[in-house]
Amino acid sequence: MPRSSLPTVRVSLKGAKTLRRGSPWVYRTELVELPDTQDKGAVVSVVDPQGNPVGQAFYAQHSPLALRLLTRKGPAEEKVDEAFLRHRLELALARRAPLKGRDGLRLVHGEADLLPGLFVDRYGAGLSLQTLSEGMDARKEWVARTLAELTGATHVVCRDDASGRDFEGLPRESRLLHGEGEARFSYHEGENLFEVNLLGDMKTGAFLDQVDNHLRAGQLARGAALDLFSYHGGFALALSRSCDSVVAVEQDAGAAARARENVARNGRTNVTVENANAFDVLRRYSESSQRFDTVVVDPPGLAKRREGLATALRAYHELNLRALKCLRPEGLLVTCSCSGKLGREDFEEMVLSAAADAKRPVQILERRGAGLDHPVLGGLTETEYLKVLILRVL
Repeated sequence: MPRSSLPTVRVSLKGAKTLRRGSPWVYRTELVELPDTQDKGAVVSVVDPQGNPVGQAFYAQHSPLALRLLTRKGPAEEKVDEAFLRHRLELALARRAPLKGRDGLRLVHGEADLLPGLFVDRYGAGLSLQTLSEGMDARKEWVARTLAELTGATHVVCRDDASGRDFEGLPRESRLLHGEGEARFSYHEGENLFEVNLLGDMKTGAFLDQVDNHLRAGQLARGAALDLFSYHGGFALALSRSCDSVVAVEQDAGAAARARENVARNGRTNVTVENANAFDVLRRYSESSQRFDTVVVDPPGLAKRREGLATALRAYHELNLRALKCLRPEGLLVTCSCSGKLGREDFEEMVLSAAADAKRPVQILERRGAGLDHPVLGGLTETEYLKVLILRVL
């Protein structure tokens, strides 16, 4: 852990105001005086231009996002050490206590749990850990040991192989931090049983931010269903309980194979998994006479950077336009975006524009997001990345 005499970083007036108004981030352009440290992920004391304390933060040597606030107290009031971080981990776990019985959920949600850049998902006895800040990256071995102790997990996997690491100037890697042997685990979404390979599957293994939306869609859906970008079949299996038939479309061959395994594991004979491109499948159905009573559109993030937002919006528009054309009257559309650069209002405006172009009036039944285990931090809009609209086509 960093030495007790903390290096100090001086931020601009704008940077200090940003922190004091609730955001935990300061970009390098707002640093007036750099801290005297070469330690990776060092904890630094943050002061404003007049030298007034603002708090303590992780300092990144290379990332454009130079400071991630840990506490608004200065080093004289609070010491940021292993005991401090352990307490934060314990609090994050305690916040999930109301989600009793869930064996697949997010345990730590980064800045929203005041643990900047740390994300931890639980799949049964296995934990999947991601670090997207230099401060947490430097401490992930300790974090893995501590989490194994606090949760009783047999395995902790490091899934630091996402593109977000590139922005931070951190190397990509995927490896076992705790435990031995394979990292394959089972978990439930409601009554449905899924299997994941924490070292081989996408993201941290699955898309736990959608679990509540999977279950809600299953409650509302009916008839013939089409699930696009199905991955391991989360929406498809939920839909299968209330729908007569489900076509699940997944382009990645490995994910499609896993979806078929999950379908068989749960004995769902009314689900067919198609290994195909969702855009192509939608185009085929929308130009044919085949129609559905329920359509789910859950693509991967199409806008990774703000400069790509216009292109992403066109893609979202095409997906939703064709999905709406595939629906029978009174049909249900569940449409999603996990692009953090696309705001909730712009997403809804795009969907309504697609409905107008499809000449299909719609009712907005629900506006949803990620589950309770993925809280949003007030003052940091980036933590509210998932948008879900449930519509009825009239």
